[in-house]
Order: sequence, then structure tokens, then C-alpha cells
Amino acid sequence: MPRYQRPRDIVQRLSQDRPRRSRGDSFRRVTFSLPREAARAKAREMFRRYPKAAYMTEIESWRELPGGSIEFTMRRLPTAD
Repeated sequence: MPRYQRPRDIVQRLSQDRPRRSRGDSFRRVTFSLPREAARAKAREMFRRYPKAAYMTEIESWRELPGGSIEFTMRRLPTAD
């Protein structure tokens, strides 16, 4: 069994082992890691492409990384009815 040095290693390993649908929802999630201005532009693009009213699009989580980059996860429904 491999040893993990950082909590992030454990999280990545667990997320790979778990089936995608195990969260009990049908949302699609995409994680980006971009410089601050590029992150803002990407979030705006996602909201334009998948409007909140139709796809329930939202920024599920975000954090600032060393060096000023932003890591964020966008969540949306796969289709609009």
C-alpha cells in the first residue's frame, strides 16, 4: 500500500477510486487552475455558455494557490430541460 505525503495525495487517490456518480447527484464538475484574471474570464465564459437559470451553474468551491493562481470547481447540470 503506497504512503501519501500530503493530504492532497489522499484526496486525489480517493477521488480516483470512487465512481463519478457516488455523490448522489447528476451534476458535472470541472476543476480549473488558472491565474486570477484568466480564472475570472473562464468563470464568466462558463456562466455565459451554461446560464445559471437553465443549468444551475455555480462555482462549487475555490481557493487561492501559492503564486496567486486560483483553483476552482464549476458545477452544472449536463443538459437544460
